[in-house]
Amino acid sequence: MDANAKILVVGDVRGRFKQLFNRVEAVNKKAGPFEICCCVGDFFGADEQNEELIAYKNGFKHITVPTYILGPNKKADNKHFEDLDDGEICTNLTYLGKRGVYTLSSGVKIAYLSGVEAAGDNAGEHEFTKADVQAVRNSCLVSKSCATDYRGVDVLLTSQWPYGLQEKENAKASKLISYLCREIKPRYHFCAINGTAYECPPFRIPKDLTTQFELCTRFISLADVGNATKSKYIYALSLKPVDKARLLDLVQKTTDEIDCPFIGLDFEGAIRKNETSENQQFFYDMDSGNNRKRRGEGGNREKRPRIMHIEQDNCWFCLSSDQVEKHLIITIGERFYLALAKGPINSHHILILSTKHVPCAAQLSNEEWEELDKFKNALRKYFKSLGQVVCFTERHYMTSHLVIDVLSLEDGYAWKIKHSFEDKAEEFNFELETLPPLTSQSMLPERGPYFLAELPDDSTLLTRQMKHFPMHFARDVFCAENLLNCDEKVNWKECLLEKEEEIQYVQDFRKGFAPFDFTDDDD
Repeated sequence: MDANAKILVVGDVRGRFKQLFNRVEAVNKKAGPFEICCCVGDFFGADEQNEELIAYKNGFKHITVPTYILGPNKKADNKHFEDLDDGEICTNLTYLGKRGVYTLSSGVKIAYLSGVEAAGDNAGEHEFTKADVQAVRNSCLVSKSCATDYRGVDVLLTSQWPYGLQEKENAKASKLISYLCREIKPRYHFCAINGTAYECPPFRIPKDLTTQFELCTRFISLADVGNATKSKYIYALSLKPVDKARLLDLVQKTTDEIDCPFIGLDFEGAIRKNETSENQQFFYDMDSGNNRKRRGEGGNREKRPRIMHIEQDNCWFCLSSDQVEKHLIITIGERFYLALAKGPINSHHILILSTKHVPCAAQLSNEEWEELDKFKNALRKYFKSLGQVVCFTERHYMTSHLVIDVLSLEDGYAWKIKHSFEDKAEEFNFELETLPPLTSQSMLPERGPYFLAELPDDSTLLTRQMKHFPMHFARDVFCAENLLNCDEKVNWKECLLEKEEEIQYVQDFRKGFAPFDFTDDDD
């Protein structure tokens, strides 16, 4: 039976680092080991107070429990979060980031949102906006496997309070945080920054389109570390991850519950109506932009899970984004374009990408689908002229933008491809369903992550079993010994080319594809 995960949560530190880490060490010795310590509220204090951290940065003193902090809550503190190397402040002390979902090795899911609510859409480093809140919500909903089975997350960390609790004492509460809490349904919600230690009775968030269960939330505000009144500033949790917990434990009611404080709140102005759970268009997005690493107790590094932010300006693939590597582009249509894959398996390994921010093929319009189909048919004809067959794959999981991988093989290998996919799926313990030719977006899952492969025989392989899905699955298949026989190229990061090589690959492909390129028809 899986043991419960042990977590510590601490309120405003405000430069009292020695007191904090001594207290955490004592609690860890007595009741640990704790997997993580999370700090909400203001972590840094006045400049002279922050000098206590120097001994930890220099290695003269040690932090015994991996500690993660939220970002600044006022403009003056922004300076402390500049130029951090992967968020690391020192050994075992890490800045989580502005927003996201952090999954511990135990399986515990921690959603977090740094800062205070901005007055408008233009936020400073110490503020969050509607877009930040929506991004956290969408990242939490990524784990849903069907429309009504969402179980919530284990912990929500914010510095600012949600609106609806003790408004008289807390005039700076945020309706955006109330909305976020209602949508993602955390088992525990921790806050700080107003100096109050407060724990209200548990309340139950009503079921909605994301879940058929009425899930319970416990709200806890923590006081400052070392406060004069000795109010509670550290909280210990021992819990089984929500995905491993018995459903009965999640829905069982207690005698001291109160009504949900967010029922009846008007979110107009904070969140537009079509941005709530009343709308069934969810994004299943996790951004690699904040893919940092955390340092464990022995100094060993573990990879953090990817955290998705839905920010078109920073998307690697939106043509309007500055992040697009323009030299990789082969040809551009009205709604799609072709580009050389980054870290390609060979010179014919390309991508079909939507010009605008579309998360997956299932959400394409009829016009978009029509142009996508034209690109596929053009590529089939091109590769046929080379004596090759082509396979198209899409992984709608841990990605925010529609990306279709295009890989070709010698015609004689065509009969092996389906068997190779099925064998590799069996190796990774999931099943692929065989579908007829993919003729419409309506054939794809309307909601939720999926993987598909369109084969040379016009059949389609599809799976929705995406828990622990291997990120390089398609490359695993094609690089296997019975196909391209290049296992060393499974990871694209191991196949990166110099820019000059990439430019040459693009020029060569563009020249060969020119007779089949319909985007030039109107020139």
